Amino acid sequence: MPTEAPSTGAATPTRLRWWTELPLIVLVYGCYSAGRLLVRGDVASAVDHGLAILRIEKTLHINAENPLNRLFTREPWLGVPADFWYASLHYLITPAILIWLFRARSEHYRRARTWLMTSTFIGLIGFTLLPTCPPRLLAAGHGFVDTMAHYSSYGWWGGDASAPRGLGGMTNQYAAMPSLHVGWALWCGVMLWRHSGTRVAKILGVAYPLGTALVVMGTANHYLLDAVAGVAVMGVGHLLAPWVMRVLDRLRARLFPRLTPVSDASVSPIVSGGCQTSAGERIPRQRESRLDAGAEPDTSPSDKGEGAAASAR
Repeated sequence: MPTEAPSTGAATPTRLRWWTELPLIVLVYGCYSAGRLLVRGDVASAVDHGLAILRIEKTLHINAENPLNRLFTREPWLGVPADFWYASLHYLITPAILIWLFRARSEHYRRARTWLMTSTFIGLIGFTLLPTCPPRLLAAGHGFVDTMAHYSSYGWWGGDASAPRGLGGMTNQYAAMPSLHVGWALWCGVMLWRHSGTRVAKILGVAYPLGTALVVMGTANHYLLDAVAGVAVMGVGHLLAPWVMRVLDRLRARLFPRLTPVSDASVSPIVSGGCQTSAGERIPRQRESRLDAGAEPDTSPSDKGEGAAASAR
């Protein structure tokens, strides 16, 4: 019975190198930071957008940021760790997960990296089209307290978002919609849940994005709908990531053909590869393998008789 030869048509995956990945990630993060600065938008429009979001939430009774902010302001043991969480983990956990994937889960790294970068650029579009004033910058009558300014003596930040003291002018404080703090935390959580091998890591994969959502609202840096939009942006980025990867592969094949891996399918296959024949049967003009060429012919009496009969004919 014929046996199937193993498939060799799959393309060889592109080998990952840290000296090409690191500049790419730095470039994307630089675009993210520069984009936030360049599209600061009109302050009056940003305030109007923030108030509109707050009105929608109050109408739907989902303005969870109000009670959370009061709790974080009243209880320093909650407010201070939340401020450290907001000011640091966003910039530490995400690169750490990327490095872990690169080193330990390289087969998943490229798809995960493309997902994160695609979602980040979608977030930049949101910052451009919808500059939004965060709750902490609304008038005092709306009941919000900027916990990072309130607890600024505990950390390195001042009263301008999570920027170090004196560098507040280098941030766009009206880039609240969508919340990429929540979006990136969700990405980290999914990576831990999918690719980690321990129960503790999976628990952290659930706790980290949920905790980040509470922190961004409790510190009055985002509305609940900002967090929802951050989740939606990551969902769209996840759907677009395979398409983006195909486009990038085609561009690389055109611009850098020598760097494009060659698939095994490009090698001429052996016509008879994987086929089996009965003993003594030959395909016309089939080349003998080295084993067949070196083997001694079968000289059994039955074969000699058949050969003599054939010559007599």
